[in-house]
Amino acid sequence: MAPRTTYSLRFVSSLFLLMTLASTSAWAQDDQPFNCTVSLNEMRYDLTALAGERTVSRERGTPPTKMRDAVRFNLCEDLKKQDDVADEDQCPLETRACLTKTNIKSGKADQIISVIPLANRTRSAIELSSLSSPNKGLSLTFKGYSYPSSTTEDPVPQSFTVHVLCSTDAHDPKFVSYDGKELRVDWSAPAGCEFSAGPPGNDEPSGGESGGEKEVESVGSGIGYFFLLLFLAFLTYFALGAYYNYSTYGASGMDLIPHRDFWREVPYMLQDVVSHLCSAIRPRHTSSRGGYIAV
Repeated sequence: MAPRTTYSLRFVSSLFLLMTLASTSAWAQDDQPFNCTVSLNEMRYDLTALAGERTVSRERGTPPTKMRDAVRFNLCEDLKKQDDVADEDQCPLETRACLTKTNIKSGKADQIISVIPLANRTRSAIELSSLSSPNKGLSLTFKGYSYPSSTTEDPVPQSFTVHVLCSTDAHDPKFVSYDGKELRVDWSAPAGCEFSAGPPGNDEPSGGESGGEKEVESVGSGIGYFFLLLFLAFLTYFALGAYYNYSTYGASGMDLIPHRDFWREVPYMLQDVVSHLCSAIRPRHTSSRGGYIAV
């Protein structure tokens, strides 16, 4: 029985490995960087025209000085490191929006007092919603990191919201507000206009992503989640079964495996199934030799 036990253990180990890879793939899809293609309520938005770094700012009077709030952002890619700026005055890697607060006083050099990472890159950290009033468009809220607050003891989670408003012409983005936890930018551009998510037709923009590719991505994600749930179910089954065998019978080692005899026979059952299928599809040869019939 030793060879069968070894074969069974290898089979179970291979099964666990495949399910682990499938679950890892499902989690990885949620952690993929946002790439500016959006499907929402059976409609699509192509924001690739808004790619590239932009900077918008506002100034506030804080006598005898002024305060400049400047946000540098890129919706479609991570911000790149600035060679002419000290590392401590820049946001960390994998940041999509970075707020810099600078104190300005006449006769003195500008002083950076805060550098706040507002948005990270992962698709799962983005909230999407449609805008209908007063203008149609798309709202994107990028979740960021927590930053120390001057009014509370606990750090405040940051976020970066962009309202991409439907417009026939492209305009520069505008700094709207920042309340200490959410910075909002309005951006009027044709990319804020929705179009059908169905099969490509006359409303498909040039260079847009085809509906077929979206369907393949959705199917792949569904398969990944199915294998993830299957893996968790198997893991729960083996864990509870091993605990039951240990607490009830004092089992140890191989005896901890629930329904051990069944798992030992699984490889041989699969071998029988494969042999049966191979014999069923194997062409049958008939003899072509002539013969004599005994009289």
